[in-house]
Amino acid sequence: MPLIDMPDFSTDLLNEFAARRTERVNTPVIQPAEPFLDMAGEDLRRRIFLTESETGANLCLRPEFTIPVCLRHIETATGTPKRYSYLGEVFRQRREGAHEFYQAGIEDLGDKDIARADARAIIDATGILGALLPGGKLELTLGDQAVFEAVVRALGLPLGWQKRLIHAFGDMVHLEALLDRLARPQPVTGLDQEVAELVASGDEAELIARIDRTMQETGYSTNASRSPAEIARRLKEKLELAETRLDGGALLLLREFLTLRLPLAEAPAALAGFADAADLKLGPAIALFDARLAALANAGADVSAMTYRAAFGRPLDYYTGLVFEVTVSGSSAVLAGGGRFDRLLTLLGAKERIPAVGFSLWLDRIEAARAK
Repeated sequence: MPLIDMPDFSTDLLNEFAARRTERVNTPVIQPAEPFLDMAGEDLRRRIFLTESETGANLCLRPEFTIPVCLRHIETATGTPKRYSYLGEVFRQRREGAHEFYQAGIEDLGDKDIARADARAIIDATGILGALLPGGKLELTLGDQAVFEAVVRALGLPLGWQKRLIHAFGDMVHLEALLDRLARPQPVTGLDQEVAELVASGDEAELIARIDRTMQETGYSTNASRSPAEIARRLKEKLELAETRLDGGALLLLREFLTLRLPLAEAPAALAGFADAADLKLGPAIALFDARLAALANAGADVSAMTYRAAFGRPLDYYTGLVFEVTVSGSSAVLAGGGRFDRLLTLLGAKERIPAVGFSLWLDRIEAARAK
């Protein structure tokens, strides 16, 4: 039995889902923990309520619905395209509010028209909120992980640095710390002199042999989780990353990009202008951004209430493109949030790539907004 009451507007919400031709699904409250620990991101990982099965398997109370809905889709071998809706309790530690609360949302799986599906997610989220909060002035903030990734790759950084920066997208404190390190590289200290010389010489075979001898002498090799070759590779990568310096011009470009904040309707021209001025090849990412805006306009969306922020991301690691959040004017409380997660289903075990986009609604915050 639920420990908290279902919001009084739940019937209206379910009617909104039905009108959008979604299939309502439920998922078990107890979930395998690994998918969330591996794919959800640090912000959610530290808020999860973990437990263990009788066999020692890691389990958790359902902290969100996207991963469980995707797992259910894979397990039932359901074809795509498919639109699911959900409404139920989630459990996670929060700084404010109860640790058990209701979420609802839509997961749109398998539509290969990315721009159309992105626009539909935004329109559905704002349309449902508009129906639940008549008279409320909604504001939407939009970011695009794919555009950020395109900028980072165009700067020519080593792959390891690209991964670090992309992983930090949306967390400006972390991102600024990484940019500071790129501006002022710090050498790795405490490294054995012989090992350091072997790394510098590029003699990989001798480096692996040296690491192997050390592991044998210390007894570490009997229970090591990594081979000498793997340790050598990681060591070379660590040193390469530590010594990488982004030149002042490129660093300035990246910082300039992250300051972009403007009405969504003006964003395509601003992004194209930035790419031309910086001589960066961002074609496919910009083309998809433009197509999404066109799809929104064609569907009659009110883009005047939407803002693009180049640095805006959401604290979940599985997003790959569009990310957005919706608030009511005058409040910072996020009422809806979502985005595109094209890699998630493959990582969860799907045999083929399934494009996906969706959003969740925070029902306790919507209830508070309705009470005002």
